[in-house]
Amino acid sequence: MDQGIYVITLVGTALVLFAAFSSLIAFRFGAPLLLIFLGIGLAAGTDGLGLDFDNAAVAYFIGSLALAVILFDSGFGTSVAAFRQAAAPALVLATIGVLMTAGLVGVAAYYATGFGWLESLLLGATVASTDAAAVFFLLRVGNISVRERVRSTLEVESGSNDPIAIFLTLSLVGLIASGEAMQADTLAADVAIGFLQQMGIGLMAGLVGGWSIVRLVVKLKLEQGLLPIFVLALSLLVFALAGAMGGSGFLAVYVAGLIAGNAKLRSTAMLKRFQDGVTWLAQIIMFLVLGLFATPSQFADIILPALFIGLFLIFVARPLAVTLCLAPFRFSPAESAFVSWVGLRGAVSILLAITPLIDELPNGRALFNIVFIIVLVSLIVQGWTVGPLARRLGLTLPPRMGPLNKVELELPGSARHELLAYRVVAGSPVERGQRIPRWAKPSLVVRDGRSMTYQYAGRLSAGDHVYIFVPDRYPRLLDRLFASPVEMDPEDADFFGAFSVDPERPASDIEAAYAPGLSEDEQKKTIAELMRERLGGRAEYGDRATLGEIELIVRDVDEDGRVIAAGLSVEPQAPEVRVPLLLSPRDLMRRIFRRKPRPDAGS
Repeated sequence: MDQGIYVITLVGTALVLFAAFSSLIAFRFGAPLLLIFLGIGLAAGTDGLGLDFDNAAVAYFIGSLALAVILFDSGFGTSVAAFRQAAAPALVLATIGVLMTAGLVGVAAYYATGFGWLESLLLGATVASTDAAAVFFLLRVGNISVRERVRSTLEVESGSNDPIAIFLTLSLVGLIASGEAMQADTLAADVAIGFLQQMGIGLMAGLVGGWSIVRLVVKLKLEQGLLPIFVLALSLLVFALAGAMGGSGFLAVYVAGLIAGNAKLRSTAMLKRFQDGVTWLAQIIMFLVLGLFATPSQFADIILPALFIGLFLIFVARPLAVTLCLAPFRFSPAESAFVSWVGLRGAVSILLAITPLIDELPNGRALFNIVFIIVLVSLIVQGWTVGPLARRLGLTLPPRMGPLNKVELELPGSARHELLAYRVVAGSPVERGQRIPRWAKPSLVVRDGRSMTYQYAGRLSAGDHVYIFVPDRYPRLLDRLFASPVEMDPEDADFFGAFSVDPERPASDIEAAYAPGLSEDEQKKTIAELMRERLGGRAEYGDRATLGEIELIVRDVDEDGRVIAAGLSVEPQAPEVRVPLLLSPRDLMRRIFRRKPRPDAGS
């Protein structure tokens, strides 16, 4: 028995360490890291090193707990501003989009496999949701800089669409296991009632749970080492209670994370660091376990239909669902194409595919194998090409500022202030003599190993370490002062305009210089106000407002969304964006059904 414990611990830690080490390879070659984790599990499994793991219930339990941890961290790291900006399109994708994707894939599965309609729809439901772990990794860790609205939509969708897919999957598994004949009206009523129950209880549990986490953290003066463990345990408690009450625990834990992450808790920086580590561990364990559970030698029998369904999902079902769902929200064709392409499938789909095995459905193993191959296809085809596609579609944004060397230090007893440690970078505004604002309280400067008060340090120089006491609302404003300058290359100059304009100047200056035909009311506004008005009331980094023969371009915005830096292009040339036909259903249909010109009668 003792030897068994040591062997299991040895194998488990070796796999985790190897998975963590493989991140260096993934980052170097641009490989999807989650695909690497899954591959390590496959290599160590039955057809690889021979580790035999075939317990569906244990795999589902481990995967569910890991997913709960990931979703709590996803909500914790999503700002309320980003959620509000993307809530409407993201929630439409997370509900109607999931239903459409499940239905379309179900139809394809029915004709590509020997499954019945219910089993085909079950397969569609398992792959209907995007994977939060994969999407968050690609966008945040992969440093893919795209427009904030697009990024927020993808992140909120991936964090909120799992409960819908889970509900559909469990409902269909229960229906197939019962063996009852499918009656459309009864099925629709049961699904609607069950959906409202799951989502309603999950949402309420998440709101109450998030509020409770915030209140308990504020009231209880726990030891700092215990605080992150306490918060993690509370998040899993919310997940478990919501599920036990008949609600969606996954929705509850995501909502609880969203509330807690935006409540400005004490020790937020420490909580984020802890949760980053725990989330990485959860992802590694989940993908390793799911990889161990799979048996590649069984893939040969279903490889062709699985590849067909995977490609159908990527190039037909997902683009069509995204195009229809985003049509009311004025997303450009390029933005819709990118949203559809970043809809990666991952551990959630494999986890849901285990449920037919737990209920011992007749085609459970074949369904699991097909879903596993679909996930592999998604991670390989989509995960490896997100960056190049973003550049091709013209959605990448130049960086707002250069490298920044900053450390956030926790202050006991202060939930509304932070102590920031900056290292002065050569060429940064403070190194060039820019004054630090009054609301920031520099307390210490460390120069060449010697500490001194800020008042006696004189002008800051490159290499100095400055410790500043600030209100928690303003750290981003200080980041601009301590960041190195961004060199604008020719492409950035095209992106941001030939030269800058002062957004606080009156718009009448633009009318006097370029005569774009502004009305008298518009000329009374500032350039910043005019830009926000022309952009629909909200300006975002990289937005362009066309005024006659010129374009005003948003170079930067502050915390409240006000334009604080703008560029002007006197010869605006919209970049030619070529959206692949397979990612643009509207263009594809126009191309297919475009009428050919009728030949002349006399020819």
